[in-house]
Parts: sequence; C-alpha cells; structure tokens
Amino acid sequence: MKEVFLVKHAVGGRAFIDTGKHPVPYVWNKIDDHWVFTVQIAQEEDIAELLKWKNELNVFVFQETENEPTKKIWFYAGDDSVHYSAEKGELTIVATSQIIYVPEQFSAQL
Repeated sequence: MKEVFLVKHAVGGRAFIDTGKHPVPYVWNKIDDHWVFTVQIAQEEDIAELLKWKNELNVFVFQETENEPTKKIWFYAGDDSVHYSAEKGELTIVATSQIIYVPEQFSAQL
C-alpha cells in the first residue's frame, strides 16, 4: 500500500507537508478516541508558516492499494492540537475526528 500524508491550510489550500512530493519521516497512530501524527522536521524554519496557521489546518492521508480506488482520510485537528518540539525536531498533530471516503465516488457527473 502506498500512503501520502498531506497537511494544508484550510482556507488557502497551500500544502505545508506533502510526502508525495517531499518525503519526510512520519507516523500516525490511533490512541483511544484520537489520532496522533508525529513528523520529523529538523529545522523549525521549515515549518514556521505551518505553525503560523496551526489552528486552520486540514490533515489528510491518501491510501492507495493495488486494484482499489484511492481512499482519502480527512482528519479534523482542533485548536491547540499542533505542537513543535525544536529539541526533538518533531511536529505533533492531534486529530479528534476523521472522515473516510473514496474521492471518485463524489465526482460530479455533468
């Protein structure tokens, strides 16, 4: 399975993290009723803009499996759910809800 992790500004749509274009080490896990994303980013200046807009982010995971349509998981990260540790070079995003869907099932047919 191929997976892409994407973090975008909710209003402008600018991508701050897109592992499909610029791979970075990351993991995500479900812990109780939320999801925790941990991203290794050594230089704080590389995510300065993300941190500026940290209360307005959309977090996505695209999962591609052979002979299956791409599955999109859209996570909601609420206020005060994005933190960066300069000591660890680690960005943490905590999401409290998700929507899982197949984008091609929602394409407009004109």
